[in-house]
Amino acid sequence: MKYTEILENYRSQKRAYRQSVDQLKRKNKSDLDSAFQTEHEKAFQKIDCLECANCCKTISPIFKDKDIERIAKSMKMKPGLFIERYLHLDSDNDYVLNETPCPFLGVDNYCSIYDVRPKACAEYPHTNHKSMHKHMKLVEKNLEVCPAVVEIVKRLDQVAG
Repeated sequence: MKYTEILENYRSQKRAYRQSVDQLKRKNKSDLDSAFQTEHEKAFQKIDCLECANCCKTISPIFKDKDIERIAKSMKMKPGLFIERYLHLDSDNDYVLNETPCPFLGVDNYCSIYDVRPKACAEYPHTNHKSMHKHMKLVEKNLEVCPAVVEIVKRLDQVAG
């Protein structure tokens, strides 16, 4: 199944996926962590982010001060200039990209700043954290964007069901 088809399937069954996430929220915290870790690994054995890059094409990560300093340094520019050129403050007062797709995404879906990318990018889609119960709202948001998250939630629902 193509990644766009996985996301289309999610959209056509959004309510069922939301119910699955609600059920997952009620699981024992350590069981939830273990289940997510297992399914995260399985999903990324099948899904190649370079074939998709939907996250880089449609949403912006949050850029923390450390991210900005690291990336600006690698680009040989001052952090203030990096902010001026690429970022703005959103309604939550977080630095995010001025535009999507990400200006650092190449036509081949490779990231030109991969080695210094923001922490939010490195950890995306946030499905293999400890304390997953704290990240369930993010899981819900990322269902809209990431086919791996759709597959993970689908598999967790099948395992639980």
